[in-house]
Amino acid sequence: MSRTRKAAWPVEARWEAHDGHRALTVVALAGVVAAVLLAVVGLPPWDVHGLLHRVGIMDPLCGATRSVRHTFRGELGPAWRYNPLGPVLAAGAVALLVRGIAGVATRRWLNVRIRWTMPLVAALLLLTAAVGIRQQAHADLLMSVG
Repeated sequence: MSRTRKAAWPVEARWEAHDGHRALTVVALAGVVAAVLLAVVGLPPWDVHGLLHRVGIMDPLCGATRSVRHTFRGELGPAWRYNPLGPVLAAGAVALLVRGIAGVATRRWLNVRIRWTMPLVAALLLLTAAVGIRQQAHADLLMSVG
């Protein structure tokens, strides 16, 4: 009797002959272009905040635009202060672009699959809650202009 064993790690990466993440690569390209524009030109002149932000309730992504802008300017201190997810998002987008360039050059694509287990989902929910609490603690900074 042959028994298959599930991998303990919920992430699997394989080099394959097809691009399994083309849409993510396009989104990453758009994000990097936008981030470079923000770094060079500055923040947009319009307010993109929702009603909850206006009354002082921050969500886990509050400050991410300013954080990514600072990251692309090489200013990691302010980036972290506005939102610690900014540098992570920026690094992820750049990694996706490098993956895309490597795939075009070699015709081999690094495809990553995630098996959504309960411990992984619970960890992501806890991380989201922790970032949300952290962002709420920085509400004065996040509600400031600039």
